[in-house]
Amino acid sequence: MTSSVETDVALSAAQAAAPSAAPARREADDPHSPVARFGAKAPLKLDAGVELPHLQIAYQTYGEPNAARSNAILLCHALTGDQHAASLNPVTGKPGWWDTMVGPGKPIDTERFYVICSNVLGGCMGTTGPASSSPVSGQPYGLDMPLVTIRDMVNAQAMLLDHLGIDQLLCVAGGSMGGMQVLQWAASYPERVFAALPIATGARHSAQNIAFHEVGRQAVMADPDWRGGRYLAEGVTPNRGLAVARMAAHITYMSDQSLHRKFGRRLQNRDMPTFGFDADFQVESYLRHQGESFVQRFDPNSYLYVTRAMDYFDLAADYGGALANAFRGSKTRFCLASFTSDWLFPTEEARTIVHALNASGASVSFTEIESDKGHDAFLLHEPELFAIARGFLDSAARAFGLPPARKD
Repeated sequence: MTSSVETDVALSAAQAAAPSAAPARREADDPHSPVARFGAKAPLKLDAGVELPHLQIAYQTYGEPNAARSNAILLCHALTGDQHAASLNPVTGKPGWWDTMVGPGKPIDTERFYVICSNVLGGCMGTTGPASSSPVSGQPYGLDMPLVTIRDMVNAQAMLLDHLGIDQLLCVAGGSMGGMQVLQWAASYPERVFAALPIATGARHSAQNIAFHEVGRQAVMADPDWRGGRYLAEGVTPNRGLAVARMAAHITYMSDQSLHRKFGRRLQNRDMPTFGFDADFQVESYLRHQGESFVQRFDPNSYLYVTRAMDYFDLAADYGGALANAFRGSKTRFCLASFTSDWLFPTEEARTIVHALNASGASVSFTEIESDKGHDAFLLHEPELFAIARGFLDSAARAFGLPPARKD
């Protein structure tokens, strides 16, 4: 480890000295997780054509590395996720976003694998993003933070793995935007990825998805408290705009069937409509709750940056317009999964990736899982997904030379 990199696991003095600051704001600079800091001598070259010095990456690990450090699995989180994949979120106090999948005896077994998950570049839970304090001004970056891409996120993760002494990953796994990162990992660092598990994702963001993101960004920027992105310096937050953005996005994560099953047209705590604009229906109350809870844990500018990174993602465009070229000669094993009711990343998107992998000669398996839970199915209790992930990882681990799983 060079002098330009340091790790900080303990609660910092700055965080302890600022008890009155909002918990989510404190996480941006001093997260409740390990941190790798890369100094001015180790900048990250961004796709935007500029260098980002003084990079900070917040991460969590689960399980222990074996002697050869060959049992590592990297988890890539989705748009509103973070490094707390299987640990309590320090802001919300809720279980990790993939607590169903990761843990002792679970498909991603932390008694067998060394699991790593980092907050993405542009995020707001400790990795450098617009809410982070600039080392030059001492003030939050705001819109002075350069725009980032999925490839930038992956390159930052590669720097973290170098810092942790991980040369090759047994597997990279993730869903939605996390799946985009998985595909980028396989394209950018094929020699470092033995197996890849992209779930509910695509090789590019569709025009419809870009349109939904633009509605959300405009909601944030139309809030008077956005202040041209300078709200943190001015002591306000565009909570109303961010809540609306979250409400609109959350609809895309569900299916019509799941919304009908959960809410139908049932009224909220009343027998008759109010003939006004209160939350008469349960589904309205649910969406308002989603929006209100989201603003407590997520930075509005980070929402702009990370959605933009997803919009820019088009893996084929980086390889002459042919997606198969991204994986040409790859020895990585792939397993893709999609869900029948996911209209945000429909099965056709996964099949496009499978066809490209077949054309490139890669090893690939694919499953479309019957589910009425929509795009969010990859985060929920889906026994078929659990079985697929467990089987794929067991097979990859055997081929990679790891000992078999213990049978109790």
